[in-house]
Amino acid sequence: MKITLITVSYNSAATIGDTLRSVAEQTHPDIEHIVIDGGSKDGTLDIVREQGQRVSLCVSEPDRGIYDGMNKGLRRASGEFVGFLNADDVLADPEAIARMASLLERSPQADALYADLVYVKADDLRAVVRHWHSGVFARASLRRGWMPPHPTFYLRRSRLADIGEFDIRLRIAADYDFMLRCLSRPDFSVVYLPGVLVRMRTGGASNRSLQALVRKSREDLGAMRRSGVGGIGTLICKNLRKIPQFVRASGQKAG
Repeated sequence: MKITLITVSYNSAATIGDTLRSVAEQTHPDIEHIVIDGGSKDGTLDIVREQGQRVSLCVSEPDRGIYDGMNKGLRRASGEFVGFLNADDVLADPEAIARMASLLERSPQADALYADLVYVKADDLRAVVRHWHSGVFARASLRRGWMPPHPTFYLRRSRLADIGEFDIRLRIAADYDFMLRCLSRPDFSVVYLPGVLVRMRTGGASNRSLQALVRKSREDLGAMRRSGVGGIGTLICKNLRKIPQFVRASGQKAG
């Protein structure tokens, strides 16, 4: 089974080497790794050329933001399932994609797969700050603010025709909007892969300032209403769900 990983980058020289190495170490043989770069000027492309042993395609050109880059990657993907690996994140271990492919091969009805994720310190990929334990999906839980970690969400590529691309009018929450459009559909089947699939560095765009947090909340609320999964109450629940992630991570090291 071919799995497509899309990495969107822009001036990511400080971290993309870790990302590329984590893909190069995967034991699964059929991986398509696409790098969509926004025109980096800091040496990112040199690192991709030097360390991207498993990069199938690298495109570097100006874009209209990260979600535009993600859409470019989706249009170029050829794998049966497609997902995203951020340019500052890494796959949890060399068997990560193999475990995912094995479950998908045993789940022919699945339209998507998701797993668990750990947030780690920017300067220490083993120091866990938050542990996002997803748990088993139930559609009703969307109204209680449940969502899987986007970097662990892999979609059957054939479903893109009816799901659509990322909404580039959104600046922070287009990934949440995209997943809601998938998971809120009654005909959409998803499987859960227990265990950590991705280690994600802290410091994302949604948490950088009060202004960003306010914008993210507005975009989240709009996505909830468009998908018919709730309103203010759902937004509050979504934010409260983050608290146990810090409790689980206390004293933990990523394996």
